[in-house]
Amino acid sequence: MRHLAGFICILGMLGGAAYGASSNPGATTQNSIVITFKDGHQQSFSLADIERIEFKTPATSVSVLGRNHFVGKWRVGEGNGEDFYITLEPSGEAKKSIGAVHGTWEVVNGEAEISWDDGWHDAIRKVGTKHEKFAFEPGKSFSDSPSNVTNATNTQPNPI
Repeated sequence: MRHLAGFICILGMLGGAAYGASSNPGATTQNSIVITFKDGHQQSFSLADIERIEFKTPATSVSVLGRNHFVGKWRVGEGNGEDFYITLEPSGEAKKSIGAVHGTWEVVNGEAEISWDDGWHDAIRKVGTKHEKFAFEPGKSFSDSPSNVTNATNTQPNPI
């Protein structure tokens, strides 16, 4: 909050300087920026007076994907060019179309972590605007280097 107040104060000083230097104080120029504040008032700044604009995002705005994001039937790669399907149920049960078909899953730090009955485990992670499946062989943890990484697409996405 202190940073916001300081930012508004600096903007106010810049606005006052720009207003005082203007030959027509009521007009804004094409080479200006107008900021509209939450309370509705606006302030215009000449671009010539601005050296830098910084935007700070509060830590509370970090978005973490929840359970509903991952529920559904995912088409994922085997790591050899072939695809198979992983179905993540709302109950925490997981099924796949190859190998040991049963497992369980949970969301940890915004990713779906799946543990299969045969000891393998997979993670479905959002990477940029897409998802990827990270496969880990028995004995490896989710923080180790994966055995393979392939695309993952939810064929039955649920509303988030």
